[in-house]
Amino acid sequence: MAGLFISLTTLAQKAEIGGGLGGMLYKGDVSPSLNPRFYMPAANMFFRYNATRSVSFRGGLAIGGIKGEDRVSRDPLQLARDYSFNSRVSEATIDIQYNFFSYKPQPKVRNWTPYVFGGIGLFSVRNSVVRARGYMTFPIGIGVKYEIKRPWSIGAEFGTRFTNSDYLDGLGDVTYGVTTAKNAQGNPALRDSYTYTGIMVSYTFYKIFCP
Repeated sequence: MAGLFISLTTLAQKAEIGGGLGGMLYKGDVSPSLNPRFYMPAANMFFRYNATRSVSFRGGLAIGGIKGEDRVSRDPLQLARDYSFNSRVSEATIDIQYNFFSYKPQPKVRNWTPYVFGGIGLFSVRNSVVRARGYMTFPIGIGVKYEIKRPWSIGAEFGTRFTNSDYLDGLGDVTYGVTTAKNAQGNPALRDSYTYTGIMVSYTFYKIFCP
């Protein structure tokens, strides 16, 4: 009976809230590859439901900036265009997370795990050319979290947000009045994307199962 009581009162984490600071990095017509010099500050907050020891569901909000400048490119067309932008991005996402190591419910266990995640979301973008919302984003990425002292955990994460938009930079197949020059238009075959990298802190609400 004592053993049964102990097993029933074992702590099991379910709900978790947290937030973090980091940065966003743009990839698109103005910066075809990720360029660290365009790294801009960002922040996020999230709610995570740990359905099992290996699988979690998460909803999150994030806000940050992205930018790019043609003048740092070696492409003659970009140098001739000499375009730059600075955008503000806000997003809301839902994703599924898979933990490679199971979080154990024993109180004295030091839990940590790398994980991968993927999901879907919506984002808005605002700059001097475009103010639009309702674009879709498809976040995928990797991370690691470590329970430093129950119920507090820290983590680090890197994720790419693939989008259905070509206007994060204000350029697209149609340029919104910036200039009529053809070289100021974006490549319609290339959709813009951005990354989010962050350091996070979270608090887990432990539930005690009573007999």
